[in-house]
Amino acid sequence: MTLTELRYLVAIADHGHFGRAAAAAGVAQPTLSAQLRKLEDYLGVELVERSRKGVRLTAAGERIVTHARRALAEQQAILRLTRHRAKPLEGPYRLGAIPTLGPYLLPSLLPALKQAHPRLDLVVIEDLTDNLLGLLDDGRLDAALVALPVELRGRQAAPLFDEGFFAVEPADTDRPLPDEAPAISEAELTAARLLVLSDGHCLRDQVLAACARPSPGGDDFRAASLETLRELVAAGFGTTLVPALAAHAWQRGGERRMIFRPVEGEAGHRRIGLVWRRGAGDADATAMGRVCRGAVPPEVRPVDG
Repeated sequence: MTLTELRYLVAIADHGHFGRAAAAAGVAQPTLSAQLRKLEDYLGVELVERSRKGVRLTAAGERIVTHARRALAEQQAILRLTRHRAKPLEGPYRLGAIPTLGPYLLPSLLPALKQAHPRLDLVVIEDLTDNLLGLLDDGRLDAALVALPVELRGRQAAPLFDEGFFAVEPADTDRPLPDEAPAISEAELTAARLLVLSDGHCLRDQVLAACARPSPGGDDFRAASLETLRELVAAGFGTTLVPALAAHAWQRGGERRMIFRPVEGEAGHRRIGLVWRRGAGDADATAMGRVCRGAVPPEVRPVDG
């Protein structure tokens, strides 16, 4: 049994098709098929079910793929140990980011990374927190930018910056927009018709906590993105809370259909951090955290790791 054979099995699991798996692995399809047969013969079990519609893992294959991902992740960790003796963040690096952060942080982070680490080959994957942590545990991500806290079993985390929330309300078309809107009170938040993201978004839970509410109340709009919430607020359906980076990005873009009011108090912000597997890629994570803290816009406050 070789790591190459395990890599081919993981490619089949990811793509569900021999041709696409072979292309992703950079080999001819007959080579991949032959290596898979060899692995099945060695283990004495059938790993995949082949049909005209494609290929899928057997129950044994599913269990073995989980271990194969971990083995391949450990291989990458071993390779990184040698790279770290030279410089961190060189070569491939897979970074996850939650959707409520990525579009507003990456435009400043990516140029800073390119300048600080020109030999970095960065891949960015945007997804919900639970999905990113699953990819991280499986070895398909090297680190992820998420809102803290998260469960740290087998993981490490470093805080990067605190990001305040803004209450976003429809503007009164009969009045000019204020240069600086006053902060919103807890009583106003409690009484507001609140629009939130759908289940699975960590920001949903943070917003409800900031408003001291177990549920939005009223019509249950469950948007999949901040941009959907933006249009619902502009159309007068209610109020939402958005992180500072998103709020300032909208304002810089000329958004004049709504008013942005800072949220005060302990619950009026979230902490963004970098999470990675414990003992794997510590030097890379330290370098990534350093660049992230230096690249954040002035709207947020960096936090020492």
